Amino acid sequence: MSRTVTLVLLDAAGGPLGALPPFGVPEPWWQEVHSIVDTVRRRYGLEVAVLRLLDADRPAPPGGHVRYLAQVVDAPAGPLEPAVNALGVPLEPATVDLAPHPLRQPWADAGGPARSVAWATGELRRLGRRVTAVAQQRTWNLSAIWRLDTTQGPTWLKQLPPFSRHEPTVLAFPGDQGVGVDVDLPGDTNSLINGPVVLAADGEGRMLLADVPGEDRYGAGERERAAVAAEHHSVQLRACGVVDELVAAGVPDLRGARLADWIREGLAGHDVSAAVGRLGHDLSAASALLDGLDRRLRHVGDCGLPDTLVHGDLHPGNVRGDDRRRTVIDWADSFAGHPAFDILRLTEDVDADAAARLVDAWARRWRTDVPGSDPRRAVDLLRPVAPLRLAAVYAMFLAAIEPGEHPYHVHDVPAALARAAAF
Repeated sequence: MSRTVTLVLLDAAGGPLGALPPFGVPEPWWQEVHSIVDTVRRRYGLEVAVLRLLDADRPAPPGGHVRYLAQVVDAPAGPLEPAVNALGVPLEPATVDLAPHPLRQPWADAGGPARSVAWATGELRRLGRRVTAVAQQRTWNLSAIWRLDTTQGPTWLKQLPPFSRHEPTVLAFPGDQGVGVDVDLPGDTNSLINGPVVLAADGEGRMLLADVPGEDRYGAGERERAAVAAEHHSVQLRACGVVDELVAAGVPDLRGARLADWIREGLAGHDVSAAVGRLGHDLSAASALLDGLDRRLRHVGDCGLPDTLVHGDLHPGNVRGDDRRRTVIDWADSFAGHPAFDILRLTEDVDADAAARLVDAWARRWRTDVPGSDPRRAVDLLRPVAPLRLAAVYAMFLAAIEPGEHPYHVHDVPAALARAAAF
């Protein structure tokens, strides 16, 4: 599956210019923009920064014909097609609403990418690293990402919305807290987690990250997932002793009853029964799950496992490395809460037998480190709560982003609710 792109251009001052003719890019995922930027540079000699999604010919990703807003950030830099306007490129008339929106992210407005790259370039200069190339990678409501090549190797600029701005805090949280647990953390033991190194952060959503060698581990098999789970257990065990400090530093607090309140608040504007019913699931199951959530979470607490740092989206695509060394990336969804949520996410898309083995190994580790606990029962109790929590996460996204970007998540809430009702 590929994508057809129409790019509506703004000039350096943010004024509309028109749209480039449609062109194809190989990646179907709407937030991936590096091939869009590369194609425009190669075909028209223009440097552009993609700002945001405008609309698409289908209700949700991936694929299809997608329109984006982009800004020309440099003068033409090479041979051009026959000139028909001031830029020397073919442009078609385009209608675009440029009115401001209170929920628009800073990188999605004209001039936003340039300001972010300028900040990153200045920070790298302060660190003695000269930038030799900049490449925009991704832009959507959850983040904007650029690769900055430097004289000391690649670095990454990531910019986050307000609800994810605790990520640099988590990545840089000190690990020498003396929590009374002797664990062997892979990587840098001066940090709580084995994650990307934060080179700089501005407190407003921008952070510079050191490069993490290797590849994203999409498609990892049972053996590699078992290694990830074992390494992550060491992190979570270490974090048990500093969970209050993490919350005080800004990590969302979803411990115990707070999780139930947060889920109900997030789903308050959604017709849960209607969403579940449209997907053919039992309405009574969804209602019973919500009605009994407080009681269920009290039973989870009785299982005796401590609260800790939860990654929140621990699938292999958020693990980077090779067969020997792995780094868990993208902690933007992290929170303080129950450790079972991460093993449930890590085992979502493997067959039942493999998932059972992975969960059994996870439970054995926790029983060893927390004698008298019942981790297996905690997992069973939280199975339907995990997708219910995700439904509230997606609802939070929708409430915090401008309507033009709702297609990224509009189907996620009912789909997650349906998974919760299916248990």
